Order: sequence, then C-alpha cells, then structure tokens
Amino acid sequence: MIRPERLDQVARIVERAGLDEQTVGALREAFTDMHLTYCMDDDIGIVEPVVRAEGFNMYLVDGRGHCMRFTNELETATGIVLAEVDEVGDE
Repeated sequence: MIRPERLDQVARIVERAGLDEQTVGALREAFTDMHLTYCMDDDIGIVEPVVRAEGFNMYLVDGRGHCMRFTNELETATGIVLAEVDEVGDE
C-alpha cells in the first residue's frame, strides 16, 4: 500500500529537484519500502497516470503477484513509475 501522503511527498520532491537518474536514486535511498521506476512517458502506453505534473506523470504498479502490473489503487500499489514527459514531443 502506498499512502496518499507518500505519493504527494514524492511528487513534491520531483517537482523541486526535477526528474532524472539522480533524483530517482535519492528517492530509492529514502523510500526503501517501495519500488521506483524511471522512464519516458511515451513508453507507458494507454494507462492513465494517477498524478500529472509539469514535466512528469506518476503511475502506480502492483508487484504482489508474479508480474508487475499497473493499478490505480493505492491499497494494492507496491511502487511508483516516474515518467518524464517530453514537452517538445507533446506539442
């Protein structure tokens, strides 16, 4: 389970620091209880983000089974995908 406060906290950190490998590495060190993935938003596909922010979107994943899968439910989420939005490509 990922609490709403944790989701907000991660979003605020990324908004301040920017989304890059260094930020994700620091988040992984700080939040060892959840899985964090970094990718480009256009790699995600048709799943809707749970958080939309300037420069990035956030998605939830459920890793309780044998395979990771996207979810929109905080109760079943075990990790967050931080997806960089290419502003130039989206125009």
